Amino acid sequence: MDIDMVALHTQVLTWVFVLALLLGAISQKTHFCTMGALSDWFNMSDFGRMRQWLAALLSAILLTQIMWAHQHIHVEASFYLTPKLTWLSHLVGGILFGFGMVLASGCGSRALIRLGSGSLKALVVVIVMGLAAYITMRGLLAIPRVSLVETQVIELGVAQDLPRLIFGSKAGPWERVLIACGVCGLLIGLITFLARPSDQSKSQLLSGLLIGAMIAAMWFVSASLGYIDEDPNTLREGFAATNSRGPESFSFVAPIAYTIDYLILFSDKSKTLTLGIVSVFGMVLGAFLDSIFSGRFRLEGFAGLEDTRMHLIGATLMGVGGVTAFGCTVGQGLSAASLLAVGAAISLPAIALGAWLAMKWQISRI
Repeated sequence: MDIDMVALHTQVLTWVFVLALLLGAISQKTHFCTMGALSDWFNMSDFGRMRQWLAALLSAILLTQIMWAHQHIHVEASFYLTPKLTWLSHLVGGILFGFGMVLASGCGSRALIRLGSGSLKALVVVIVMGLAAYITMRGLLAIPRVSLVETQVIELGVAQDLPRLIFGSKAGPWERVLIACGVCGLLIGLITFLARPSDQSKSQLLSGLLIGAMIAAMWFVSASLGYIDEDPNTLREGFAATNSRGPESFSFVAPIAYTIDYLILFSDKSKTLTLGIVSVFGMVLGAFLDSIFSGRFRLEGFAGLEDTRMHLIGATLMGVGGVTAFGCTVGQGLSAASLLAVGAAISLPAIALGAWLAMKWQISRI
């Protein structure tokens, strides 16, 4: 059967834009922020936003694993699931990213949301982070990244998702659902344990569940709607409108680099819109619309030279770290984690460690 590739790309990118628009609006309205959640936890012992983040992780894992178990999505080709575990990349990249996001007042997704609500500081962070990411992917820093960090590999023998690591290549739907339910049970227990008598906002948890559902929905768009059993150009399995040529969900480091590249080389007909690029535009517009309708849109600049310096350093560290770790707090923290990828179990604690070190360093300078 002939495939209308243009129509397929248009359909996929339309749904991506809608999901990113909703993600940006909800994140702006509910102050969803990984750095904020960690800061509230470390500095004030306030677990409200951490419970929101855990709720997002819960729904992302549960919905993604159910779809995968029932073969509604084809995610086996995701780069998150390679049998080669580049443990040092996840560790070093995660620490750099975590440290940088504290200096830059938020991660990549938060910078896009702040940009949509009028922050000129976020505009600088997005540009610098994107350039640093591109240099780390394909430029000067790609050489030490590939030759030094990515050489530290553990050969797993099977794809690095938890069900196949436990049950081997024969892991079936029931094994997958069993592991997913076990992980989700732990998350529910943790969300309950972190609850405080003063926690009254059910909307915060609901917004977390919705954000996690959008991660799963992106997997469905990319790995089901955009799945091509046999690409007419390559005669191989393919996925419409992705940069990696495999299935993708939300992530906001490399896609920002691809967006800058697309805007600079817009007249080059070989450059086309992709899932990552469209998601960047959708996030910014969603945050912009919510901030306009809620009356929270306002222009914001740097407080001074020191504020500028910290944001520039933080943005650079995030760009380098996000590419090295193969994702950010959303890419690794939610998208890769929803696949139960082992790399996410290294990247997430590393990001938290980097953030903790940055906060301790900031306090020591006061």
